[in-house]
Amino acid sequence: MNIAFGQSNSNSVTSVFHAGAAHTGVYTGENYSSFAGLKWKFKSQGKIFSSPAISNGIAYIGSADHNLYAIDIKTGKQLWKFTTGGAVHSSPAINGNIVCFGSFDGHYYALNAKTGTLIWKFKTGGEKLVGAKSLWAMKPHDQYMNDLYDFFLSSPIFSSNNLTVYFGSSDGNMYALNAVSGKLKWTFKTKGLIHTTPALYNGKLYFGSWDTFFYAVDATSGKQLWKFKTGDQPVVHLLEGVQGSATCSNGMVYFGARDSYLYALNANTGKMTWKYSAQGSWILTTPAIQSGVVYTSTSDTYIFAALDAKTGKQKFSYKANGYLYSSAAIGGSTAYFGDFTGKLSAVNLKSGKLTGHFTTDGRNRNAAKLLKKDTLDYNYISTGKDNELYATSVKIMDQLYTLGPIVSSPVISNGVIYFGSADGCLYALGLK
Repeated sequence: MNIAFGQSNSNSVTSVFHAGAAHTGVYTGENYSSFAGLKWKFKSQGKIFSSPAISNGIAYIGSADHNLYAIDIKTGKQLWKFTTGGAVHSSPAINGNIVCFGSFDGHYYALNAKTGTLIWKFKTGGEKLVGAKSLWAMKPHDQYMNDLYDFFLSSPIFSSNNLTVYFGSSDGNMYALNAVSGKLKWTFKTKGLIHTTPALYNGKLYFGSWDTFFYAVDATSGKQLWKFKTGDQPVVHLLEGVQGSATCSNGMVYFGARDSYLYALNANTGKMTWKYSAQGSWILTTPAIQSGVVYTSTSDTYIFAALDAKTGKQKFSYKANGYLYSSAAIGGSTAYFGDFTGKLSAVNLKSGKLTGHFTTDGRNRNAAKLLKKDTLDYNYISTGKDNELYATSVKIMDQLYTLGPIVSSPVISNGVIYFGSADGCLYALGLK
């Protein structure tokens, strides 16, 4: 066995997106209710959409400046960086002494987690943003348009025996590699880009594709077990595609789609148990689940909702200040998540009430001129502009980015919460 995979000391932790291979979003033993102030922030030179991973006293995060960074969690100082040929929107996964992640340069990388030296790299068929000609019927109708809200690349996860690593790609494939050597074990082909991070649960991989299907695949062989169709809009492409990753628990798999539903499926059969309507709003976040309650978030309606895991019945909803693309991290009876206005919220899971918040530097600087009553109002920002033009969308998005939006999903570790922002910073906040 490669020494990089040895649990080299008792502090070696497997750290993957959303608190584990099943993506429950629950950080056990982290029972705090609010923020105790900024410990440090680390500035990269590009937007951060990647979610951090914490292991052995180091925080790892990718940036659009093409780098993966390793940062000392005590000081907030850079230990090393590894430069790729493209933006790093994939969230790093750590296993023992290896860190694995993907880049828009079309490669997935495995590095020594302590030194940042390359162990292997694997070339996919290429990474890109989803898009279409005249996307969402915007003008000019003959122009190909990238989807400005396609923020994530698939993030790697490791098998329970740590010998296989899985990730999706914009080339439509789900890949399984030997985690030690980077050699290909199998591929599974879909008809759309895969930007979701697979969930691994009871020997099966669960993931969605931009082809509008959600798949269950045998983790050992790569053979399809079942697939489930979500909504599509073949001409406009607005309410279609699976962008959020899945959560698995108690024999069920939960995931949201751009067709504005959160689905609860039997993990073995793929049969739907219930679906929750977000009233025409995308669901791009990965659900969290704890004690029989599923937590999900919506884009355009800014809702963080608690649903009964068996029935889908809503227990409470909390309205944030902007789009929710940051998947909630749960510690004890509190959920933490960021919004597109640069606000990180702490919400009590019993009352559904806000218990604390933190705002990014960009929000502090620019909220007064961009937000309406402290809330994102697209029509307010776009007053007097032609909303049918793609160029208008690009300009407004550039304005919104000045708020330091939080698209990255927070990670909690030893009383500190870590998250990235489109202002280029990784923030570390104390919890109390």
